[in-house]
Amino acid sequence: MFNTILVPVDGSEGAKKALSVACLLANQADATLHILHIPEELSHETTLVWGIGAIAIEASRSEREGIGQQVVEKAAEAAREQGITKIETIIGHGDPARTIVSEAKKRGVEAIVLGSRGLSDLKGFVVGSVSHKVGHAATCSVITVR
Repeated sequence: MFNTILVPVDGSEGAKKALSVACLLANQADATLHILHIPEELSHETTLVWGIGAIAIEASRSEREGIGQQVVEKAAEAAREQGITKIETIIGHGDPARTIVSEAKKRGVEAIVLGSRGLSDLKGFVVGSVSHKVGHAATCSVITVR
């Protein structure tokens, strides 16, 4: 079905579910899975999935990037456990929606699979969710997982 899939992960439960769906799709076609993390400033301390501890609100950019590297490594490990062999991990920078769309174009992916809500849920209600923006701006298929 899809030969290349991009899945943005932020350490949230929604991203973890999206990764599972992306793995199911990738297994159908022996697709390449591109796992993207974009370190963001958070408005509140939050705990991440995959056994990664909380990110403090006052974390520096380098600390967020270090935690982001852990997030993509744990996501890649989870993907391998689900049978995915072709995996690329990416640390992006900038506005999440724009970065997701840009990375998808740059890598020529056929589908983006992302959670409907991530770590910045509260902000999403005010300025529009990342998944909504990606769905409108992407030129490839976008699958939003609830």
